[in-house]
Amino acid sequence: MVLFSLVATHADIDLETVAQLSTGASGLATSALAGSPAVAGAVVLATCNRFEIYGEAPHPDAVDAARAALISQISGASGLNDQLVSRAFSTRTGAEVSQHLFAVSSGLDSAVVGEREIAGQVRRALITAQHEGTASSGLVRLFQAASKTAKDVGAQTALGSRGLSIVSVALDLATDLSEDPDWSAKKAVVFGTGAYAGATMSLLRERGCTDVSVYSSSGRAPGFVATRGGTALDEDTLPTAVAAADVMIGCSGSDSRVEADDLARIRSGAAQPLIAIDLALTHDFDPAVGELDGVELLTLESVRLAAPQEQAESLAQASSIVSGAASAFEQEREARSVDSAIVALRRHTMNVLDAEMEKVRARHGCTAAAEEVEFALRRMVKQLLHVPTVRARELAANGQQDAYVAGLEALYGITVDPSPATTAATVPGPAASEADCPVEHSHAEHGPAAGDIRETA
Repeated sequence: MVLFSLVATHADIDLETVAQLSTGASGLATSALAGSPAVAGAVVLATCNRFEIYGEAPHPDAVDAARAALISQISGASGLNDQLVSRAFSTRTGAEVSQHLFAVSSGLDSAVVGEREIAGQVRRALITAQHEGTASSGLVRLFQAASKTAKDVGAQTALGSRGLSIVSVALDLATDLSEDPDWSAKKAVVFGTGAYAGATMSLLRERGCTDVSVYSSSGRAPGFVATRGGTALDEDTLPTAVAAADVMIGCSGSDSRVEADDLARIRSGAAQPLIAIDLALTHDFDPAVGELDGVELLTLESVRLAAPQEQAESLAQASSIVSGAASAFEQEREARSVDSAIVALRRHTMNVLDAEMEKVRARHGCTAAAEEVEFALRRMVKQLLHVPTVRARELAANGQQDAYVAGLEALYGITVDPSPATTAATVPGPAASEADCPVEHSHAEHGPAAGDIRETA
């Protein structure tokens, strides 16, 4: 089994496209599993600034087929063509999957670095997948490890207490640049309805700003302000609001940005200065806006440079925690990958033992002596299997599990089942045969091998 992920985030594409891609996300995992044998499990993580699908395929060669099946499902649900959908997603496999998810869950890949909301969204994504029956055991372990990593980052670093630090720093800079630091007297226009916008609205309220208007090119502003307050803007009312604004904050990252020429025309008669805060990674405002008279432009880059040094230190510490957790997860996963081979070897050996015991019983009957022979043989088999089992774990830890599987096939002709039953993972004890043999087992305890029998049992 192999883990993979399809990732579309604010770092690579605009947020409007992310929103379009996530149309029908609630039914994606179920339909993907039903529609393609290449998808053995799926968990969907859909937020306002990311759409990610984590999957498990039966073997590495099936990843491309699984990806194609998911792209087709997303295309059908979103109405976007396959080529556009395919380009929107980057594909990760192997160690990159855990490294990315752990960073996401810890808030290191967020639009607002260190945000804690994403950890809850990761947990809910797994719960939903488990409820729908689409979360494979490998994906359950992956998401549980991601949640634990997020808790460790929150407990061991200062990022947890700075969930909205970048937005806070941006508004602090805007306060320093303002002639009047009183936010209750300011008029603000917010572009976007995603994570940045929600964080911005909360902090504007905390600072006393009540005159806030919201614009979204997707038309989501009315629904956004219905739960967060403010006034929704459309194409017709936006120019008037911008002309009267003291602050405008870009949080959408959409393709339709405010051009410098348009802003100069709209604010040609404005008496008050304007502070433009562009928090979108793909820029909501033309960089030339900062060259206009009466306009001060703050970008995400300048905000990050102004962030306290402690945040950079916390970020480095959090990144170290994430890297360590991802490495440990991959080592454990590699060790688990030889479980099927270990089970196959044990099953093969026990089948040989059972065949030999049938011969013993056929010759001597089901006697106490036969039972002593079986106990002794089972103890010997257990000892013989110890070294191959330990060696399998060691090879897996070094990424050489394929060599172990190839060795079993070359030496014993054993074909490894990729998804063994957990009940087959241990050597059956002698108690398994007691129900089939009517001999009084207490008799064997009086023989010379009684101590060995008890230890084996």
